Amino acid sequence: MTLLSAQAGIELPDPIDDTVAASLLEYGEIDVIGRMPWSSNATFLVQVNASDVTAAIAEVPPDAAMLAIYKPQAGERPLWDFPDGTLAAREVAAYGVSELLGWQLVPRTVLRDGPVGLGALSQFHDHDPEQHYFEIVNGREDVFRRFAAFDALINNTDRKGGHVLLDEHDHVWGIDHGTCFHVHPKLRTVIWEFAGEPLDQSLLSDIDCLRGRVESGASNLDKLLMPAEVDALLTRIGVLLKRKRFPLPSGDYHDYPWPTI
Repeated sequence: MTLLSAQAGIELPDPIDDTVAASLLEYGEIDVIGRMPWSSNATFLVQVNASDVTAAIAEVPPDAAMLAIYKPQAGERPLWDFPDGTLAAREVAAYGVSELLGWQLVPRTVLRDGPVGLGALSQFHDHDPEQHYFEIVNGREDVFRRFAAFDALINNTDRKGGHVLLDEHDHVWGIDHGTCFHVHPKLRTVIWEFAGEPLDQSLLSDIDCLRGRVESGASNLDKLLMPAEVDALLTRIGVLLKRKRFPLPSGDYHDYPWPTI
């Protein structure tokens, strides 16, 4: 596996723990390395360095640094079916749902100011960009059952094969969640292998816990999504808990994104 950093000639900063990564994402200084190719919206690879603020936090060494992906609102391409300037917040909401479920499917993501204004800043995980869903699904079916349930919950309109990454530690991450949480059913994904299968009880238990956290307001999703979108999420949660099965495709071409990778 040839990782992206090696292909691009990028020297990775020294590894840091989760506490330091969280502080850097929230408060670090962002230096742009370059624009990511083939992205429909402005997407930048950046290095986040310890600032005066992060250096003052006991857990953050003054020389700490990490790579991240920065998606500014100013670089979002207008879409007919999503309100302008909302994609970055949807990226953060997807991370929040993944964490509330306890599934760790989405890299740590925050909404904060950056070199081009407010945007989503996500922890970068090194990976082989030539690998995609269709190459890594075999042997990881349970991981992708979680992805299938997750995408149904967040109403993901664009789960392409290239929107899952296998990192150097064999962990699969999902990326590009800017077009999620629409109030109308719009699920488009390449992950249909499990359609109609019963949902495992462990998944149902996690989804039920998610419902409680969203209903109680503990999720903070109301700060990222419109009230109707939070209500629609609760409706989708209820449907999955009632049917106890993975959703079925509707039978038209809109069930699959294009291109598929």
